[in-house]
Amino acid sequence: MLKDEVLKLICRENDYISGEAISRKLGVSRAAVNTAVKALRDDGYEITSSTNKGYLLTNSPDILSKGSISALLPDSRSSELYYYDSVDSTNTVLKTLASQGAGSGTVVIADHQTGGKGRRGRSFVSPSGCGVYLSYLFKPESGFDKISDLTSWTAVAVADAIRNAYGFDSRIKWVNDLLMNKKKICGILTEASVEGESGYIDTCIIGIGVNVNESEFPSEISGIATSISIENGGKKFIRAKLASEIIKSMDRLSEDWPDSAYYLNRYRELNITCGSKIIAYPQKIENGQGRTGTAISINDDFSLRVEFSDGSTENLKSGEVSVRGLYGYT
Repeated sequence: MLKDEVLKLICRENDYISGEAISRKLGVSRAAVNTAVKALRDDGYEITSSTNKGYLLTNSPDILSKGSISALLPDSRSSELYYYDSVDSTNTVLKTLASQGAGSGTVVIADHQTGGKGRRGRSFVSPSGCGVYLSYLFKPESGFDKISDLTSWTAVAVADAIRNAYGFDSRIKWVNDLLMNKKKICGILTEASVEGESGYIDTCIIGIGVNVNESEFPSEISGIATSISIENGGKKFIRAKLASEIIKSMDRLSEDWPDSAYYLNRYRELNITCGSKIIAYPQKIENGQGRTGTAISINDDFSLRVEFSDGSTENLKSGEVSVRGLYGYT
C-alpha cells in the first residue's frame, strides 16, 4: 500500500523530505504522494509541509500498520511481514502461509484477534488498539525435545524487546509467562509440526501476545493480567516500536539457535519461580489436583527442579506451576 511506503520514508527522516524525493524513490507521481500524505493526516499523523522543503513528521499516533512497523526495520524485512487489522488468530494465518511455502522468519501481526489462542486451549483476549499480537515462523532443524527450550528462549527475547522498546524490565514465571508487578503482561504459545521420518521439527509457529495499552481487563482475569500502560501510570506507548523490537529479537534468536548460552543465563536472571512455594500440574490434570513443593533451580535444559512436600525431587520439563503470591495462589 502506497500510504505505508510513504509513511516509512517520512518516519526515517529526521528532517524534511521532499515530495519529489518520495515520488522518485517510490516511482509514483507527486499527486499520488500528496494523496497518501493526506490519508496519513486523516489517520492522525501530524505531518508538516513546507514549500521547497517537503514533509516532516512531527507526531505519531499509536497506530499499528505495515508502514509504522517497517519504518523501524531494514528494508529487506518488509517482504516477510504481513499485517492485518483483524484476524481470527495470527497463529492460524501463519500456519496457512507456512503450508503455502512461507520461509523461516515470516511474521504475521494484527491489531485485533477474534480468536486469540492461549495455552491448554484457553483464549487470549486481544482487543483492538491495545496490544501487540504477533506470530513468528521458525524452522529450527532440531528434535522435538528442544521445543520447550525454544519457548523459554522466546520469553527472554520478548523481555529484551520490551526493555529495548520502552526501557522497562519484566520477569519470567516458569515456563514462559512475562510479568510486571506479579501480573501477566505477555503470553507465548508455540505450535510445532514434526517431520515424520526424522523426528525433527518441520515448522514452528511462535505466537506472542503482549498487553501494552489496555486500561482494564474482563473481571475473570483482572486479578491475573495487567498491561505495560497500567503498570506505568496509564501512560500510552507506541506499539509499532515494540512490534519492531520483537521481530529484531526473534531474528537474533533464529540466528543464535541452538548454541548460545545467553538465553539460559538471561532466563535464570529474570525467572521469579525459583525459591518459591509452588503447585505443579502435569500436562494432563486429573480432577484439578497438583503437587505442592518448592522450586529449586532452572536446569541447563530449562526444566524446573522441584522438591515436593513428600521429600522427592523431580525435573519438570512441561506442564504448569502456580507460584505462591501470584495468580491467586496464597
